[in-house]
Amino acid sequence: MVSVMTGMTSVIAQVTAAGDRKSLLEYVRAGGGIGYFIILLSLVAVGLFITQLIRLQRSRLSPEHVQAHLGNLLERHDVQGAMQFCRDETNACFLTRVFGAALSRCCRSAFGFLELKSALEEAGQQEVARLYRATDGIGLIAAVAPMVGLLGTVVGMVGAFDTISTTEGVAKPGQLAGDISIALVTTVQGLVVAIPATAAFAWLRNRIDSVVAEIGETVDELASRLEGASKPAAAPPAGARGRPTPQPTPPSGPRA
Repeated sequence: MVSVMTGMTSVIAQVTAAGDRKSLLEYVRAGGGIGYFIILLSLVAVGLFITQLIRLQRSRLSPEHVQAHLGNLLERHDVQGAMQFCRDETNACFLTRVFGAALSRCCRSAFGFLELKSALEEAGQQEVARLYRATDGIGLIAAVAPMVGLLGTVVGMVGAFDTISTTEGVAKPGQLAGDISIALVTTVQGLVVAIPATAAFAWLRNRIDSVVAEIGETVDELASRLEGASKPAAAPPAGARGRPTPQPTPPSGPRA
């Protein structure tokens, strides 16, 4: 066992000493099939990050023209027109999905627009959860990449010990170099993918919170335009119903 560890140490020293002469492609090849799979994961993570970066823009979640037209409909208390506008696929965005779900709920409810605020909050939570789920792919890659690298390490070590078991006497470093390269390179590749993916995942979550907070102010401003429709007309006091209005008694004149 001591001789095996001594041989592995010498191979690692040789790889380190020759690191200046190795190209990146050679290191990638040294990782074998597992290394190529980790590289594939990195490409998928980059694609997902760019997609979410484009998607999580204020101009896409709440376009100005959609906001203006919806505001005009709500200001006129045209609820049916606002619902049809939100259902139109050409206007589909975060803002219209939230208002469309909230207005539909208020129209079905016995309380009407008195529960508009709670309906908007519930619809907003559902849409925020939808945005969060879209970033789960990057979080999954950040968690899986180190384990795939560890798998490559284990596979490389198993191959190294298989080489030792089939070799008469002490195995030469050159016979172990391939397996040890897999063991070392895949670990590095897994960490190189996992660290940026973890940072990107956290940044996207914070980006969602920031953009949703900005859109929340817009939602509150649009909802305030329906306050007139949600306030019932003031009823007269209970004691004044059916009672005639008293007339003032004219003052009596001087008696003759």
